[in-house]
Amino acid sequence: MTDRLAPGTWVRHPDRPDWGLGQVQSAIGTRVTVNFEHAGKLLINTAVVTLEPVGERQGA
Repeated sequence: MTDRLAPGTWVRHPDRPDWGLGQVQSAIGTRVTVNFEHAGKLLINTAVVTLEPVGERQGA
């Protein structure tokens, strides 16, 4: 999964739509750091949460 989540990839957290879009900052193994619009920078374990890649940032 993290091979699709290269730095710069835009994602959504499926259980936290209120966080807005997030941009992947780094991905090492199952640990992905994402900077979300409304939640800031968070470390996500992709073994637990499947981030949803989006084509590009909408509304930019």
